[in-house]
Amino acid sequence: MTRVVVISAEPVGESMLGSAIRAYELARALAPHGEVRLAAPEGGDGTADLEFARHDARALRPLLERADFVITQPPWPHVMAELRRSPARLVFDLYDPEPLENLELLAGRRALLRRGVATLTLDRFMAALRAGEHFLCASESQRALYIGMLLGERLLPPRAYDADPTLRSRLSVVPFGVSDTPPGTPSPGPRELLDLDGELVLWNGGLWPWLDAPTAIRAVTALDRDATLLFMGGGRALEEARAVAGDHPRVVFNAGWVPYERRAAWLNQADCAISTHRDHLETRFAFRTRLLDCFWAGLPIVAAGGQDLGARDEQAHLGAPAPPGAIAATAAALERVLDRGRDAYGPALAATAEQFRWSRVVAPLVAWLQDPPPRRARSLPPQPRDVAFRAALRVLGRWPSL
Repeated sequence: MTRVVVISAEPVGESMLGSAIRAYELARALAPHGEVRLAAPEGGDGTADLEFARHDARALRPLLERADFVITQPPWPHVMAELRRSPARLVFDLYDPEPLENLELLAGRRALLRRGVATLTLDRFMAALRAGEHFLCASESQRALYIGMLLGERLLPPRAYDADPTLRSRLSVVPFGVSDTPPGTPSPGPRELLDLDGELVLWNGGLWPWLDAPTAIRAVTALDRDATLLFMGGGRALEEARAVAGDHPRVVFNAGWVPYERRAAWLNQADCAISTHRDHLETRFAFRTRLLDCFWAGLPIVAAGGQDLGARDEQAHLGAPAPPGAIAATAAALERVLDRGRDAYGPALAATAEQFRWSRVVAPLVAWLQDPPPRRARSLPPQPRDVAFRAALRVLGRWPSL
């Protein structure tokens, strides 16, 4: 039986970030096809349906020694060193375009910090491209980005092209998925917990600098109707959002994070979801993973265009699009969706959710694991991109705090 270890760099359990959710759901989707173990630095609550192991780099060794395959996002160097020592074949999940995300995350911060994060993040990705035998991404636009990176690193020699001109045997599209199990009707939800009434517009993810909560706030508060904007989670852009909202009674911030297994109650009680972002490179290549839960729960979406899932809104009648940063257009899109009503979008949302079932989207990875091509040699690690920065780190003796 194929033995697979899926590694999450973030804690897995009741409350999870997107990368941990991805690792958890990939492990669950692969479990019917082999012996799968999920490893994470902390957690384990709510993972009774999986073999779970807590890990640091050294604790991974016994797991890696008996694994046939390892699936992980590009790890930090101490974990990569353990992966390189292992006999397992390495599959790197590149669904999160971190090199672009961090450019936006640290906009306006000190130059040395931004330069350092950019250097180390890109080095992690380059090391993964050299060590991996197979790669996952979330969309065709991401696939084009990573093919360009492989070309730039001279990792697409003619023999690789001749063996597979499509490169599907090296780089598969495995988007974020939705649960094969319907969301059900758990309770209590936000209306009971937060004493909310009227129409409910849900921001069902975190508040991050590469998103645009201010546009969502200004659009909802501009509506001439009893509609409340509810932010479901926190994040690094929380204070900015609070400052824009002020004490407006129709903008509500949930304290903390909604447990993963309780999210359905929040989705079921909303009338519409909203996802807005600014126009930049992260937008171009991101895959807005929290929108998948809206498909799953049959919740229509008002989303800024410019990325793969946002483009589906108008085409598949899943909600309504709005240009990035356009407050009036976003408010108008909300009016259209709320006037039409949630039930009108149900059939299209259900059909789209069916396309994104985890059991379906994981098929290219399952096929590769069951019949992988001959093992190829791992390339040498990339050389440091920024010698001056690496020297500064050695002098400082530590990584600057974010």
